[in-house]
Amino acid sequence: MIVSVIGLGHFGARVATRLSEKGVEVVAIDSELELVEKIKDLVTHAVCIDVTDERALRSVNISEVDVAIIAIGDNIQMSIMAVAMLRKLGVGRVIARATNKLHEHVLHEIGASEIIKVEEEMGDIIASKIIAPHILQQYSFAPGYSIVQVKLGKRFAGKTIVESQIKQNYELNIVAIEKKVPYITEEGKSAFRIEINDNPVPMDILGDDDVVVLVGSDKKFNELFADLSA
Repeated sequence: MIVSVIGLGHFGARVATRLSEKGVEVVAIDSELELVEKIKDLVTHAVCIDVTDERALRSVNISEVDVAIIAIGDNIQMSIMAVAMLRKLGVGRVIARATNKLHEHVLHEIGASEIIKVEEEMGDIIASKIIAPHILQQYSFAPGYSIVQVKLGKRFAGKTIVESQIKQNYELNIVAIEKKVPYITEEGKSAFRIEINDNPVPMDILGDDDVVVLVGSDKKFNELFADLSA
């Protein structure tokens, strides 16, 4: 897969480097040479061009990328022009960052495939962490539905999955469990290693320090979080 990340501020640079770490071929683009220089050794290609310049974009074979991510957040006009240019050049999937509702609407109208609302999503994450600090990560994969990493704590410690009745009471599915397993190093010291159980069965036992990955509706998650906070 080839992904182009356009706009190498904090958000764009983070997306580009994480994709590269996961083995994706990344073409990082920005009009500021300093930002390109910072990332050039961390991605496949890094180029300094004006993304509103059709000839410049053609020179880097932008039409051959599988996905283009417009990470520009501080220049709405540039963001809109970049999406329009990429669609003109035949990029099939264009994911764009929107900073407000009007920006989001315009991006949809000119053909952005998906919209990223960083500020809104970060606001939701921070609010969730304040209300329910046991939540480690929450990812929305469809309207009203999420994948959540959470520490269930002592409430369910020592119980099997079936005994916890999480499925029956909250209609949430446990899809993975991360455990810290103690062991003795070659030097004779106590240490821990992380083990992932990505196929949990009903008789697996939950520990108070386990990180559990759950899937289900946000409404049911709120019920679980309220009980955990009680």
